Amino acid sequence: MSEKLKIETCLTPALLPLYPIENSIAVIIDIFRATSSICYGIENGAEAIIPVAQVEECTAYREKGLDYLLAAERNGEVVAGFDFGNSPFSYTKEKVAGKTIVLTTTNGTHALHLSRAAKKIVIGSFLNLTTLCNWLKDQQKNVLLVCAGWKNNFNLEDTLFAGAVVDQLKAGNYKLDDSSIAANDLFQLGKNNLNLYLQKTAHSDRLKKLGIEEDIRFCLQVDLTTAIPVLEGEKLVKLKE
Repeated sequence: MSEKLKIETCLTPALLPLYPIENSIAVIIDIFRATSSICYGIENGAEAIIPVAQVEECTAYREKGLDYLLAAERNGEVVAGFDFGNSPFSYTKEKVAGKTIVLTTTNGTHALHLSRAAKKIVIGSFLNLTTLCNWLKDQQKNVLLVCAGWKNNFNLEDTLFAGAVVDQLKAGNYKLDDSSIAANDLFQLGKNNLNLYLQKTAHSDRLKKLGIEEDIRFCLQVDLTTAIPVLEGEKLVKLKE
């Protein structure tokens, strides 16, 4: 029998140095809301999304005079002076089709930049769950599920999504690490009503205080999209395979 592939779950970007990421496909997960919005934007025809780590990098694109949309979020709110933040409702066809967006967020773009040594980087959300999992099965590569968390701390919603991916892959030729087993166990607890289960999360509470519960419900829709955003150079684009 062939040696089993690995599924590993990194519960926070702070733990990434412990993983041999160069041997894996990295799936970046920031359910509330960056990776959900990225998936929705690419599905809706955005030409590319350029993830940057800092607000200042985002600002620099405006100074280049390029016709890019600039999106910046910190602590759940749009940064003043930018076109929008990371609400999925900003990534509709009317707003993003044919456009390139420069995006910086509190957690998601941070996790992505720390994962750049991976074999390949793709973006995961409940919106593209099944398409993503089917593609991962076809790759027959090690998988590292990178939970963006909240400011380098563990969070529940990203871990629950990692568990949803594990749930679809675990019957294959994979060996699960302990954090993947734990993530899948959490998913079993919450899968019948994701919205109800995740109401208890700290990030959900933050978003509710900002009056954007609709974003939470939107991000927990399963298989709304089929596009898989993949990092090519500096840009996230639609996977063409």
